[in-house]
Amino acid sequence: MSQTPTPMYRRILVKLSGEALMGEDSYGINRKVIEQIVGEIKQVAELGVQIGVVIGGGNIFRGIAPAASGMDRATADYMGMLATVMNALALKDAMSKAGLVARVQSALAMQQVAEPYVRGKAMQYLEEGKIVIFGAGTGNPFFTTDTAAALRGIEMGADVMLKATKVDGVYTDDPKKNPDAVRYQSLTFDEAIARNLKVMDATAFALCRDQQFDLKVFSIFKQGALKRVVLGEDEGTLVHC
Repeated sequence: MSQTPTPMYRRILVKLSGEALMGEDSYGINRKVIEQIVGEIKQVAELGVQIGVVIGGGNIFRGIAPAASGMDRATADYMGMLATVMNALALKDAMSKAGLVARVQSALAMQQVAEPYVRGKAMQYLEEGKIVIFGAGTGNPFFTTDTAAALRGIEMGADVMLKATKVDGVYTDDPKKNPDAVRYQSLTFDEAIARNLKVMDATAFALCRDQQFDLKVFSIFKQGALKRVVLGEDEGTLVHC
């Protein structure tokens, strides 16, 4: 009988972009893609890892972007926060269908569809083995969901923030344009800044660096990648202090 492998990380914060849910669609949620992502998360949950998720809203907000053109920035940001809650609810539904227990907490009050964000309650859910999906970003305009992910991960005492993207790490150049681009296995926050590598937005990056909160960038579309990251295998790029 094979033994369950021991995870390197016991509590993680996964940052999912809204665009990751689109698949090949121009906007919206691709059901097949969201089920695939949930399958990757389930593999990690079955290892006993505690999981928090912050999700963006670009896939939904993109569909109404022309209407938002010229809109007040704060108003547009609040609309984007609502989009993240829609994604969080879709993700929770897919997780429930996959046999996972998940809770949605929103930084904006909307008690009919999501619980308000309460740090102590979120910590309790994680300790009970439930997945917590954090919606509405930080609840404030002018801050991205990258910053929300850094903030929630630090608040939850997560071991690492895992930024799930379409690219399997941080490269010396755009791998789609330059086939000779090399993936970094690891680098420091200062090295990433010095080399002008676009890992995440500056506010989130500074928060991770100042709080010594490690970041791992990997592809959520590479089968088994999330599990390999959690097990400490050579997958993606580690950004550290």
